[in-house]
Amino acid sequence: MKIYIDGKYYEKEEARISVFDHGLLYGDGIFEGIRIYNGKVFRLREHIERLYDGAKAIALTIPFTPEEMENAVTDAVKVNEKKDGYIRLLVTRGMGDLGVSPSTCPRPSVIIIVGDISLYPKEYYEKGIPVMTSSVRRIAPQNFDPRIKSLNYLNNILAKIEANRSGCLEAIMLNDRGFVAECTGDNIFIVKKNVLLTPPSYDSILEGITRGTVMSLASFIGVKVEEKSLTQFDLYTADECFLTGTGAELIPVTTIDGRTIGLGGSHPVTDSIRKEFQKLVNS
Repeated sequence: MKIYIDGKYYEKEEARISVFDHGLLYGDGIFEGIRIYNGKVFRLREHIERLYDGAKAIALTIPFTPEEMENAVTDAVKVNEKKDGYIRLLVTRGMGDLGVSPSTCPRPSVIIIVGDISLYPKEYYEKGIPVMTSSVRRIAPQNFDPRIKSLNYLNNILAKIEANRSGCLEAIMLNDRGFVAECTGDNIFIVKKNVLLTPPSYDSILEGITRGTVMSLASFIGVKVEEKSLTQFDLYTADECFLTGTGAELIPVTTIDGRTIGLGGSHPVTDSIRKEFQKLVNS
């Protein structure tokens, strides 16, 4: 594995950043998780656009044009000879002094890791996973806009810890008003009476690339899609539920807080959308 750091490649064991990098010290930076299918980078343009939007929102000037960044990512895939895998693209504020002020950081750092990811065991993609609702609330937009995919994931990590301790692989996070936001690393969808429902952006969610893809695919196969504020009642009484994310792809949910969703092992709408998704990424 060869890691790209600021224009050079390093072996995994030799890849280093400074302990004074503000990405490490303060979580000051942004990132993207991107998939590789059949040697092609999936939805690269959309990921790069979101990266640059996030950078602009936190007043971080990326030292590449978007086109140069796309080329750097595709080159890293070629250098690592990866046919199927996962890319972690990071832009940190760079090295600076102790203290939170970004004015001491003269140049951001760009890091590209090309490797593999497996969030859930393979068999769960067929039978589904149990999830629980976390007591950890999603950060409200008036405090920090969740559409910024920042390096600070402590809010999500605390919810993940709670899920792990309860014996679940994933946790649902509510927003400050008690509506469903998202999971620790995935967006959430439910199916009710053949309508696909998912929380809107103003309910403290990251607007996932896979989420957008799934919404388009559902519409393509004739499934009505609505963005709607959801409560736990909506989740518990759903006919189907599934999660989406770059790492997770599309995985069904069987139980939420111990309550069986629909018929448990049957999720026909989810399966139909997942088949279309697999067709797309393998085309």
